[in-house]
Amino acid sequence: MTIEPLNLVRIRRQFHESPELALKEFQTHALLLSVIHSLPQNLLEIKTIPELPTALLVRVAGSHPHRTIGYRADIDALPVNEKTGLDFTSKTPGIMHACGHDIHMTVALGILEYFANHQPQDNLIFFFQPAEESHSGSVRAFNANIFSNQFRPDEFYGLHSTPTLPAGVIGCRMGTLFAGTTEVNLKLTGKGGHAAYPQDANDMVVAQAYLITQLQTVVARNVNPIEGGVLTLGKVSAGNVRNVIADQAVIEGTIRGLTQKMILLIQQRVQQICEGTAQAFNCQVEVKMNQGGYLPVENDPTLTHELIQFMQSDSAIKFKKTPPAMTGEDFGFLLSKFPGTMFWLGVGATSSLHSATFNPDERAIQLGIDAVVKFLQNRMSKGA
Repeated sequence: MTIEPLNLVRIRRQFHESPELALKEFQTHALLLSVIHSLPQNLLEIKTIPELPTALLVRVAGSHPHRTIGYRADIDALPVNEKTGLDFTSKTPGIMHACGHDIHMTVALGILEYFANHQPQDNLIFFFQPAEESHSGSVRAFNANIFSNQFRPDEFYGLHSTPTLPAGVIGCRMGTLFAGTTEVNLKLTGKGGHAAYPQDANDMVVAQAYLITQLQTVVARNVNPIEGGVLTLGKVSAGNVRNVIADQAVIEGTIRGLTQKMILLIQQRVQQICEGTAQAFNCQVEVKMNQGGYLPVENDPTLTHELIQFMQSDSAIKFKKTPPAMTGEDFGFLLSKFPGTMFWLGVGATSSLHSATFNPDERAIQLGIDAVVKFLQNRMSKGA
């Protein structure tokens, strides 16, 4: 039986047309399985788990394994209404692959196709992860014990597309690649009343305004400017009528930091300032901060040095050392459990990630596959 090579651009466009949000990636999961089942099966073993039904693991048996190498690709999309005007634009209104996960899946399938046809020396595990954009899919997978027995990697790799690099350029750095993130949800509760009688009420609009300005001092006066940190308050709400004093106010935001120590410092100061504001305004405050699996993506020193050295030494690969990013990625949780490295794949787009007009250059797919395949072959040649 002749097995046709994968049409990777067509597959990527199928993913792009059918985006699905976190934990709802059932059509995506089915397409992944369909493509994987079209490959030679003699080296492959597929694993799914009922606790996380859209997750997928594929093991490629090595010829003389010294280790098991993991490779992760995220599969979920974003609640973005696509405006690219492409022939293969999203068929689901309000949902789009605006973060390149369609590219990530396609690159992973291309790497898997190669090693399904050319047996690797070491065992390989491909993890198609749901719920990266929200719900901490990496944490859910780990807690469901998906990485057990022969499916447990000794080291883990993954890439993320970036429009800031030309198509096919690999970017990486020693240390932290992505920041850790924390969702911040604050609610102030006081006493409402008529606008004409403020002395009989406890105005949460005023308390909210005071709290917002106080929180701006956290990064300005508590964070070492050399280390960096972010506290952004992106959504506020209070009151419904112009002549009624509001009894509740809500603030929503995000914390970003390149180290877990920095994130914990900002979290602590947010808590303290909220409690102080509640005391000052004689009101109640509810503070909810959720980090989940969005830890800083801290690349393993030894493995990252080896990856950078290889990428720089291969004349067919274009490589660039990159600065850390304040965006978040829950691959950081997996790197807290397994040594590994995350790196960038340039996709040369003119719009930013999460943009409604994000349109990656599809030439990056094969260039990414070639670079990762060669790196993995080099890594496996080194023995234990």
